Amino acid sequence: MSIAEATTVPGSDVAEGEALLRVEHVRQWFPIRSGLLNRTTGHVHAVDDVTFTLRRGETLGLVGESGCGKTTLSRTIMRLLEPTGGRLVFGATDITSASRRDLRPLRRDMQMVFQDPFASLNPRKRVSQIIGAPLQQFGVPRGEIAGRTADLLERVGLQREHVNRFPHEFSGGQRQRIGIARALALEPQLVVLDEPVSALDVSIQAQIVNLLDDLQDEFDLTYLFVAHDLSVVRHVSDRIAVMYLGRIMELSPAEELYAKPIHPYTEILLAAIPVPDPRTNLGRRRRAIEGEPPSPIEPPSGCVFHTRCPRAQPLCRTEVPQLTRYANGHMAACHFPLNVTQAEIDASVRDDASPEIAGTTKPTLLPMAGQQPAP
Repeated sequence: MSIAEATTVPGSDVAEGEALLRVEHVRQWFPIRSGLLNRTTGHVHAVDDVTFTLRRGETLGLVGESGCGKTTLSRTIMRLLEPTGGRLVFGATDITSASRRDLRPLRRDMQMVFQDPFASLNPRKRVSQIIGAPLQQFGVPRGEIAGRTADLLERVGLQREHVNRFPHEFSGGQRQRIGIARALALEPQLVVLDEPVSALDVSIQAQIVNLLDDLQDEFDLTYLFVAHDLSVVRHVSDRIAVMYLGRIMELSPAEELYAKPIHPYTEILLAAIPVPDPRTNLGRRRRAIEGEPPSPIEPPSGCVFHTRCPRAQPLCRTEVPQLTRYANGHMAACHFPLNVTQAEIDASVRDDASPEIAGTTKPTLLPMAGQQPAP
């Protein structure tokens, strides 16, 4: 099915012709088995009804606490995991249930950079073999592989003579550059970056982020940038999606998210970013989210964030909030949103496309006083 033939993604602010990747109500549930008969007794709701669209040439930041499902979602998008439900469309191809054979021609257009820059590289292979392997697999003439490998190393900031070294001979930042070079070898359209700088020092993080930004301009790449720190993705993302317990809580243009967070979870994440303290010249944290995330085996009813939300009301325990689109393509899934007016709520558009979600109540302005959080 082509993009033109596919139905429009509800709540999307992206024209169909511009879409490179469409994620429609994707679920990834892992079965829990026990007993002698190995029966399924439950499921881990790692990803639960996620919808977004990725434009060609843009960077979508995907952020959230550890364990919220970011990596599982990225691996599902790459079809390293079979989705439990929903639909994935890459370019003009529905890849939701595509076989390994059908996916093979698309692999050169969909590449991934992994979080651990050492575990993702074969310690027994030289750099020339690591970067040259995808070129060999996709039929690049053997005589061209060495030259292209050396060119890629130079492009990511390494030396041509590094082709004969093993991964253990490099620093963490250099190893991540090798992983980036491998991902770029086949000139992909989409690169999924699974926390590519979380294992690196702060100074090296900035270098890698700047490198990725330059490579995007040079190779016309589209990024899905996964991170747990909102401060990392701020300057590289065109839009940012905030994820919690397998669901998208908020999706917004990057600068607007920082200036006008609508979901309470996003506000708390922003408040937890270290900021300079002029009194001590040290970093300090303004506020952190309280409590531990619920178990994804038995996620809370209603809004999954209500057990930790300072604005939770009885409605939040019973009804699932759907993504609601406000002005400027800013979307949030909250019954009692922040930083919006009644006029903005009245003009908002709901995503009511999923029949499995029964919620129908529109967001409401929470009074400044007179209501207490739900127990």
